[in-house]
Amino acid sequence: MLLREVGYARPGSLAEALELLRADDGARALAGGQTLINVMKARAGSPDTLVDLNALQELKGIELGGDGTLELGAMATYTEIMESSEARARPILGEVCAQIADVQVRNRGTIGGNACTNDPTNHLPPLLAALGATFVVQGADGARDVPAEQFFLGVYLTAVAPGELLTKIRIPAGRSDGFAAVTLGVEGTCIASAAASVNGGVRIALGCVDAVPVVITPASPEADAVKAAVTAAALDPPADVHASAAYRRHLAEVLAVRAAQQASERRS
Repeated sequence: MLLREVGYARPGSLAEALELLRADDGARALAGGQTLINVMKARAGSPDTLVDLNALQELKGIELGGDGTLELGAMATYTEIMESSEARARPILGEVCAQIADVQVRNRGTIGGNACTNDPTNHLPPLLAALGATFVVQGADGARDVPAEQFFLGVYLTAVAPGELLTKIRIPAGRSDGFAAVTLGVEGTCIASAAASVNGGVRIALGCVDAVPVVITPASPEADAVKAAVTAAALDPPADVHASAAYRRHLAEVLAVRAAQQASERRS
């Protein structure tokens, strides 16, 4: 289906982009566009104006701090994350980005766009939740830090309010991480997913079982403890043509165990 007529703006600075978004309630930020354009084609969303963020150097770049904190610009693409020497400080990021769709999508899709879309079938929201990421959101009153547990609010809904932009994602140091998913084909979206971090405590985020990633904190990464934590979460996942609710509950347990085992094996 063809797109309906839509306005287009390509700001040259973050301040200009924020002003454009504040001035027009019907404006939407355009990052990689891998989800938004398809939503517009299906007429499931109809923004009046697209504010293209691709010229904003302020939203790009990947930096590694002296304490091991990784800072990714919201416009960092999946391919850039996969190829970044700095991002290898948290290897799971590049590994999961390499599983997303095909090379064309990976060259255009961005970590910020993936997170802000918050489609439950996306790979990155549960991963970022498990890693304990902090999201830097810029608005008219300045920047604010939003922890992962407060960032994802619902399907296609995050803490980024109208007139605001996600600018950076900060990820703490650590290497003992895992990810497991059942997808629609080799390069498809997730039917169910789980990401795990075993850096000090155990933190697992389950994807595709609710509108937002469901975070559990088992007592240990051992299979019995992980299964008990998944059961205690009392999951009530949606059913669709790809999986029943019962099957998604089963997958959540299996994938959580796999992700925790992978993360545990990487402990130094």
